[in-house]
Amino acid sequence: MQQIVQASGAFESVRALQAVNDFVVKFANVNGSGSASANGMFAKSILRMGVPVAARNIFPSNIQGLPTWYEVRISEAGHLGRRGGVDLMVAMNPQTWRRDLAEIEPGGYLFYDSTKPLPHDGMRDDINVLGVPLTALCNAAYTDPRQRQLFKNIIYVGALGALLGIDPAVNEALIGEQFQGKDRLIRPNLEALAMGREAAASLVESMGLKVKRADAVGDRIYIEGNSAAGLGAVYGGATVCAWYPITPSTSLAEAFTSYCEDYRTDPETGDARYAIIQAEDEIASIGIVVGAGWNGARAFTCTSGPGISLMQEFVGLSYFAEIPAVIFDVQRGGPSTGMPTRTQQSDILAAAYASHGDTKHVLLFPEDPAECFEMGAQAFDLADRLQTTVFVMLDLDIGMNEWLCRPLVWDDNRRLDRGKIMTFDSLERGEPFGRYRDVDGDGIAYRTLPGVHPSRGGYFTRGTSRDPDARYSEDGPVYVANMERLLAKFETAKSLVPTPVARPAKRRTPHGVIYFGSTTPAMHESLAALEEAGVHVDALRVRAFPFSNEVMAFIAAHETVFVVEQNRDGQLRTLIMNEGGVDPAKLVAVLNYDGAPITARFITAEINRAMRGRADAAVHEAAE
Repeated sequence: MQQIVQASGAFESVRALQAVNDFVVKFANVNGSGSASANGMFAKSILRMGVPVAARNIFPSNIQGLPTWYEVRISEAGHLGRRGGVDLMVAMNPQTWRRDLAEIEPGGYLFYDSTKPLPHDGMRDDINVLGVPLTALCNAAYTDPRQRQLFKNIIYVGALGALLGIDPAVNEALIGEQFQGKDRLIRPNLEALAMGREAAASLVESMGLKVKRADAVGDRIYIEGNSAAGLGAVYGGATVCAWYPITPSTSLAEAFTSYCEDYRTDPETGDARYAIIQAEDEIASIGIVVGAGWNGARAFTCTSGPGISLMQEFVGLSYFAEIPAVIFDVQRGGPSTGMPTRTQQSDILAAAYASHGDTKHVLLFPEDPAECFEMGAQAFDLADRLQTTVFVMLDLDIGMNEWLCRPLVWDDNRRLDRGKIMTFDSLERGEPFGRYRDVDGDGIAYRTLPGVHPSRGGYFTRGTSRDPDARYSEDGPVYVANMERLLAKFETAKSLVPTPVARPAKRRTPHGVIYFGSTTPAMHESLAALEEAGVHVDALRVRAFPFSNEVMAFIAAHETVFVVEQNRDGQLRTLIMNEGGVDPAKLVAVLNYDGAPITARFITAEINRAMRGRADAAVHEAAE
């Protein structure tokens, strides 16, 4: 029998989940209802209690009216990926009622607006129901329809705070911070919070999930990946950004703009020391970036899959003419328009081999906003050193969600690495210069910047075949020699890009797993769950392409290697097979591509299923 707890009293009880600082709350709302800021306040209030959280906003691509969800993982142990399953569902959207009920764990809790009778559609007898008459409270307190809608969100934040044991002073402080400078809004929001707490007071003993003060957050910060990447571009020396708006990368350009206004504006004259151009389309934006890179500026664009499709020819020019450029690819669901507001890791092959002909490009895979900052800066050094396009492969989950991560750290003694550039002095001394000569045997030629010398160091930049001195040539051996030099340069890149991170199992094992990017926190929790169940797996987080020798050595050292990624076709797996000549049977794909961030439970189940399947096949083969 389900337990129904409302203001009027309680009914017969069922098993109720009991947990402190370790559960999942999910909000089901309607897009455009103003719930996003209230839900974000809820997540931050738990952080202020000293308990780590991971919050993910799952929203539609229209302006308003469609369903939206906001999932908060609360984990004092520090698990910041999606777990799978929901312990407390805050059901504010009748359209998704059945779906939301189905996600609740047995013994979990449903929080709903009890102004109207409890709907019986899809109702379960193994969950606990907590009702607060939110609409009735709003109707009694407010006359303006928009106020009723907005304050309803604050009232349920107050109610949840009471149910979970969140210190009221924490939310009150957050209200003060959120409406700083708009003091007239502070008091009514505080009143709405108090209204919610009072309405839920009689239900507190019926809630088995609690938040208790802890000291598990430490010095970590709460920041979006796009914002961190934009700041990384500033620290990396970028002065030019050319972009075209596209979800989910737009906020990266906006963050870069904001940081430039703070850090790249001349304090005496007020002059901007940067150029930010909203181009007419993605093709123009990458064209501007390549042009700026040729002139010696550090330049980038930010985009997503559809933009990468349009930028292909200019990326090929950057590769063949050897011009530095950086592209932040905040991946989303594809192909075509796909799912613009859902996350995937499905641009791997498109970026690695962008453009026609034989091309290979450097890819960086940040795991969280801290690495978005670090790799966002490092990408510009790599682009200059390798004289090519470098892709920083974020995705919507990292880019548009706030993540708890280590502080962003910068070494003030670090200097920008501009790579091999002939200076005025070296040219004046008569040092020989040929734009595409491999002087050092690493595939990387020396370049000059426009205007460096009045009579020396000039060359004609072209996208056609040429000889080592940049003179046009269609001679076959000359073309082959140039293409092989570009391969040698790509080989050199292996020693420059971030190395993979290994997580050895506690026991020797023939099984390994490779993962990357935003999959990391769910993968780490899955590894812990597998280990607890007696399943030991060595793990390797790939941070860049080209793959370092450690990646191929890891694969060679294991009988089976799972490759976990968020796309349909196993694109990282394909890249490993293509570049390393690895037997496809050795690499087992673990794939999630429904648009929601991957969960630890999904990874664990898939690895267990694959292991059982391989064990059964081995027994069958032995029997034959």
